[in-house]
Amino acid sequence: MTNAVRLVNFEIQFKIMKQDTFQAPDYYNIDDLLTEEHKLIREAARDWVKRDVSPIIEDAAQKAEFPKSIIRGLSDIGAFGPYIPEEYGGAGLDQISYGLIMQEIERGDSGVRSTASVQSSLVMFPIYAYGTEAQKKKYLPKLASGEFMGSFGLTEPNHGSNPGGMTTNFKDKGDHYVLNGAKMWISNAPFCDIAVVWAKNEEGRIHGLIVERGMEGFTTPETHNKWSLRASATGELIFDDVKVPKENLLTGKSGLGAPLSCLDSARYGIAWGAIGAAMDCYDTALRYAKERIQFDKPIAAYQLQQKKLAEMITEITKAQLMALRLGQLKNEGKATTAQISMAKRNNVEMAINIAREARQILGGMGITGDYSIMRHMMNLESVITYEGTHDIHLLITGMDITGIPAFK
Repeated sequence: MTNAVRLVNFEIQFKIMKQDTFQAPDYYNIDDLLTEEHKLIREAARDWVKRDVSPIIEDAAQKAEFPKSIIRGLSDIGAFGPYIPEEYGGAGLDQISYGLIMQEIERGDSGVRSTASVQSSLVMFPIYAYGTEAQKKKYLPKLASGEFMGSFGLTEPNHGSNPGGMTTNFKDKGDHYVLNGAKMWISNAPFCDIAVVWAKNEEGRIHGLIVERGMEGFTTPETHNKWSLRASATGELIFDDVKVPKENLLTGKSGLGAPLSCLDSARYGIAWGAIGAAMDCYDTALRYAKERIQFDKPIAAYQLQQKKLAEMITEITKAQLMALRLGQLKNEGKATTAQISMAKRNNVEMAINIAREARQILGGMGITGDYSIMRHMMNLESVITYEGTHDIHLLITGMDITGIPAFK
């Protein structure tokens, strides 16, 4: 065999390996519990991820760049405000549809799902829920189309799990407010057009403000040298005597409960999204185990590998059922913060454990960019921390069942 022939064969094998051949596991026939609309929405998102995300996402992660070329596609599949009414540019879908879209996007990459989660749950949701009619009409259609991208400013350098201790503040100056402070670990910050920022007024009450790109004193430096969510843009929001028009105040709700209600929506999306990452790792490991020959038989024939794979599909199935029931409760307006916390915590832990086990099945190949597993594993290290850390969610459940807060 000549070197040229070997090179051609290698390129063919590499192209086959890089093709997105994902098949979603459904061990308990959960599809039977979905409507035809749910399945159509999921398939549209799945097809888009295979076509537009999978071919480019590894390169984007290696370069630590968010692929802005996919913003239009995210809008087209309804990822930006899927549950926002159509009159404001949303798709008017239910909460299960939102969850399924997040699942499919995170199957591609957690960073891409983060971009969509922030846009939907942390920017569009508070404007829709707490904004004025003028604010809804001004911002929501442009956010739904992707013409505007948004970010959410709650976490601060010295206030993460204790957002109520924030020091970012605004003062009433007659015809406008003056905003000062800083927010950290903000997805979409480097390129956001607007930011929903939570700050204290002169009485110490937390309010939401819409800050627009171009307002003097508002800067968004990017966070570099990340080992996780590398295909997502992360940065800071810096406010240095920023003049914010009074009409940019979210008047519908104040207090810490306002931003926390947004986090409920985002955490719900994460509970679904993590399933997507786990599915991808499981599907990759299962295929590899069937094809990889050692000692004259596929490694899937060995008990230890079957144990890993059987536990993976069991945990994915349990997470699917939890997410679906939570979606039903969300649709009925009955889902509690504690229920959402439980699902976020359980499903992300499930996903990160599956990523680690799947990496072991692939051996050395599992750490390469030829497969998605190591990227998922690194991404999930962020997902298990943001929107409420793993331990904080445990304490939320603990407080719910005992009636005793143990946060401090």
